[in-house]
Amino acid sequence: MLKVGVAGLRRGRGLANTFQNHPQTRLAAICDPDPDRRKQAAEAFGVKQAFADFDAFLSVDLDVVVVATPAPLHAAQSILAMEAGAHVLSEVPAAWTLEECEALAKAVRRTGKFYMMAENMNFYHYVQDWKSKIRSGAIGRVFYAEAEYIHDCRKLMRGPGGELTWRASMPPIYYCTHSLGPVLDILDDRCVTALGMSTGTHTAPDIGSIDMQVGLFRTEKGSVVKILCGFTVTREPGMHWQIFYGTEGTLENRRATWEDAKIFRSGEGPMAAFPAEDSDPDAPEEALAGGHGTSEYHMVDRFVRAVTGRVPVPIDVYRSLDFSAPGLCAHLSAQRGSVPVEVPDYRVQ
Repeated sequence: MLKVGVAGLRRGRGLANTFQNHPQTRLAAICDPDPDRRKQAAEAFGVKQAFADFDAFLSVDLDVVVVATPAPLHAAQSILAMEAGAHVLSEVPAAWTLEECEALAKAVRRTGKFYMMAENMNFYHYVQDWKSKIRSGAIGRVFYAEAEYIHDCRKLMRGPGGELTWRASMPPIYYCTHSLGPVLDILDDRCVTALGMSTGTHTAPDIGSIDMQVGLFRTEKGSVVKILCGFTVTREPGMHWQIFYGTEGTLENRRATWEDAKIFRSGEGPMAAFPAEDSDPDAPEEALAGGHGTSEYHMVDRFVRAVTGRVPVPIDVYRSLDFSAPGLCAHLSAQRGSVPVEVPDYRVQ
């Protein structure tokens, strides 16, 4: 039975639920600076070891640490957890700077611990279905793809006292992993060059956040990928959207929950609608415990199976950085007048 500790009880509450329901793990400790969150989670999960301080939290004998704290802390806290002897499941993005990307890869090699980024979008049922379709050649060779993550997060950009949170200053393209992760997983590819553009600040000048950013990426296999992220936008509901163009057809997601996905294949008539389900219809009832459909059930189970030696880590540190570093490079490109920036490959650092 793996002893799990969860740090960050806003986002981490759902992951705590998922681990609590897994037959091979138990929640042994929690950590959050907010006393109300700690108290509520401790009572809900029956956990006696609850900490405000991350270093004190790491003094507990834990097999796994879940890092679900604010994004600028992910890399440093993941490194500390691995150095303390724990395997790590970290929320997205994996790192906040290119220097942190390199430090994270070195820490995994140095400690020998398992590291996985918790990119739940990769485990959505329709993403896995599309991966099977596209890799089997349903639309031929994919040479271009787009993905978007649009979500009005202005309410999360201020704390209870009206103070600005870390989200307010985050370049939107830093949070590209929900879009880029599934695309690169489906294509079994990585980005080598990034070009970025920013809209500036229009929707919420009182917050000062960049409304939207777009990243244009060239991949190792020669495809082009465009990613759009926006978090101070006037649109409801939020959405994840993707489209893949292949030599034999096109596959496109819905833009609203009441729509269907669509596929067009050469020689088979007009574009046809088909369902794009977030949740696995064959998953057990407890698979919904973590939220985000059944994605986190499958994500956590794959991580546990990796730690216990049965399967490879599905999003190891190198794939985590393949999904995270391009966003950092696209923002750097935007700051430099949209000149291309090379995306490092941390396998060869």
